[in-house]
This record gives sequence, structure tokens and C-alpha cells, in this order.
Amino acid sequence: MQPVIRRYEAADLDAVMSVFLRSVREVASRDYDAGQIAAWAQADRDVWARRRLDRPTWVALIDDVIAGFSDLESNGHIDMLFVDPARQRRGVASALLDTVENAARLQRLAIIDTDASITARPFFEKHGFQVVRSQEVALRGQRLTNFRMEKRFSAV
Repeated sequence: MQPVIRRYEAADLDAVMSVFLRSVREVASRDYDAGQIAAWAQADRDVWARRRLDRPTWVALIDDVIAGFSDLESNGHIDMLFVDPARQRRGVASALLDTVENAARLQRLAIIDTDASITARPFFEKHGFQVVRSQEVALRGQRLTNFRMEKRFSAV
């Protein structure tokens, strides 16, 4: 079953926070240690409420349940793309990325980029993103490796 993609609504906040936290704790934990996961898997509800509404954000639904979400900042940066661990490998992330890329093209952005985790890097590479550089990010007393990746669109 293909996911249904729609725009984020304020009532989706708890569901997207849950997807984020579960994804970090259950999936990214393959590539990061317990201290790094503890530092990363935190979400301030008020900050999240503002950020989800201050940029285009989309949710993916399977059987009317939020299975994932993504966003696109005005400068072409994808800050979030997370899928519920129980819904992975069902095309959710790909459907969300297609939606983000279509929105970027409508905005006539030449490049989109993201800071991909070790876990997410292969997904983005499969979808045409190139690694620009490896990065060490300080987060709540921990250092996490991620990758600045970008995808360029051909001129239309």
C-alpha cells in the first residue's frame, strides 16, 4: 500500500514527535552509541510546534496513521525526514522525498541539501544526493557524525 502524503496539521504534533523519537531510538541506534542516542532523542514540544508550522511539512499516512514526515526550509534544506520503525521499507521515505523535491522544483530551487545521519546516508545516496562533507556535530555533550549532502536539479 502506497502512503498518502498530506500537509502537516497542528494536531499531528504528538504523532510526528513520536515518529522522530522512535526512529532515533530504534533505528539510528544501529549507528550511534547509547550516549549519542540519549542526546539526540529529545524534543521540546513548544519548539517542535513552532518549527513544524514555520516551514512546509508533510506527513505520510498508512491506514490513516502517521508513518513518517519531512519538511523543507525556504533555503532548500531538509531538516527532518523520519519514518516510524514499524513502517520502514514500505516506500514512506521515498514518497516523502518525492513530495519535498516537487515542492523544491516549484520554488525553482537549484539545490536541496540535508545533514544526513550515518543511518540515513545510504537512502539519500540512492536518491541522487552526493556527500559534500562529513561533519562532527556537538549535541548535549555528545559528538555525532553526520554528512552534509546535496542534490542538484537540472535547469528546466
